Amino acid sequence: MQISDKKVVTISYELYIESPENEFEIVEVAGEDAPMLFLFGHSGLPGDFENQLSGKSEGDEFNFVLEPQAGFGELNEEDIADFPLDMFKIEEGEVPANMLDLGNFIPFTNEDGSKITGRVHSVDDQTVRIDFNHPLAGKTLKFEGKVLSIREATPEEIDHGHVHGEGGHHH
Repeated sequence: MQISDKKVVTISYELYIESPENEFEIVEVAGEDAPMLFLFGHSGLPGDFENQLSGKSEGDEFNFVLEPQAGFGELNEEDIADFPLDMFKIEEGEVPANMLDLGNFIPFTNEDGSKITGRVHSVDDQTVRIDFNHPLAGKTLKFEGKVLSIREATPEEIDHGHVHGEGGHHH
């Protein structure tokens, strides 16, 4: 069986990010003991990531690089916003401990009522700068890994748009 639309794919991989010195540094590992499962064609992963895996079979290895525009996009300065520090204070007039640590992710609701997540970029005595870009935006990524298994998605998985069961979503 080959990877194609509506297949449940299980992979192990190492993710590297290109440093300013043009060297790749490992930032994430999904080993065979804790692999990544996804519904091909419906994963929410970058299209070029899926294109690199399309047609591969169980046991095949992969090694490819995605430039920012093919990965999670370029860093967009318009997706960085300043908020008043007071907005993060609770009833006692204090910000909860560690909430605004640099790099922390904070949930927000946008004007449309959609849930979005921002990352604390900087904090001063009056302002909190939040970055709503994907954490991998603007990064050149290298993936090395192996296809561990491929199976047909169930009708329920296709209907819901994600993998169910072990390693997937549980309702």
